[in-house]
Amino acid sequence: MNSPVRYRKLGYVELNVTDLARSRDFYENTVGLQFVGKGPQGELRFRCSDDPWTVVLHQAEVAGHKRTGLMLEDDRQFEHLFARLAAAGIPYEELSAAECSERGLARAARMVDPNIGAVMELYLGAATQPCAFTPTLAKIQRLGHVVWTTPKFDEAVAHFRDVMNLAPSDYIQGAFAFFHCWPNPWHHGLAVGRAPNPVYHHTNFMVSEFDDIGRAIHRFNRTGVPIVYGPGRHLASGSAFLYFLDPDGMTCEYSFGMEQFPEEGAREPRVLQPKPETADMWLSPLDPRMGKTGVIERCAIHSRATV
Repeated sequence: MNSPVRYRKLGYVELNVTDLARSRDFYENTVGLQFVGKGPQGELRFRCSDDPWTVVLHQAEVAGHKRTGLMLEDDRQFEHLFARLAAAGIPYEELSAAECSERGLARAARMVDPNIGAVMELYLGAATQPCAFTPTLAKIQRLGHVVWTTPKFDEAVAHFRDVMNLAPSDYIQGAFAFFHCWPNPWHHGLAVGRAPNPVYHHTNFMVSEFDDIGRAIHRFNRTGVPIVYGPGRHLASGSAFLYFLDPDGMTCEYSFGMEQFPEEGAREPRVLQPKPETADMWLSPLDPRMGKTGVIERCAIHSRATV
């Protein structure tokens, strides 16, 4: 059996937006991310934790997901990862030194998820010291999780679990699966749901105070930001939540509180019933726009290293 892959965390998400200026204003002045500058292609970088950046916005014709980065525990994990990908027949490539340098990465590899179509990057960061993040509108702790949906749900679950070595936390039977970036303790850093078409479902930001959710409700109502689900509480993670739409109609989430798993001896994942009380213990109404906008950008992997 191939060696397990160990992760530090979900590191970043890069999104395509149709109007960079409008989206910068929203993510900075409505969500509360900190703008930290432009990338080499004009993309906008933001942080919501002590990482150099955690969210990147790219100008594009259609809104959606560009790529997601998972931070590995150390350099040894690349070999474990490459062995697993090669055994599964999944192409991957290492990023050039030039691309790593311009993006602030020490080392990185790229693959395309075979069942979702999403570009995934596995990386180590170049920064050795934490960066300063000062919360403003909301006391955001970190980028919490990212979620996709796909018709190849069972295959996606198997890939995350058996190839990527992401640890399942809970399942909503036949509908959703939640994974933590083992040994990172948070209940989920990634999740996948079943749907007729692959879609980037939402981006989550964890906040440190329940009051952040209450304040956001009134802030969004004043500024015309659509609230599409919540406030409520998820049964699986125990998180209180509020879902809302960005200017392109992509779904974002604030959440407060989340179950944590020990590295060893964690409980077994539960299989929860697919009913409204599972998604929201408070039974808030669900706007049909939630999780429906988010085209997954694909890319070609040009090489496949051998192990």
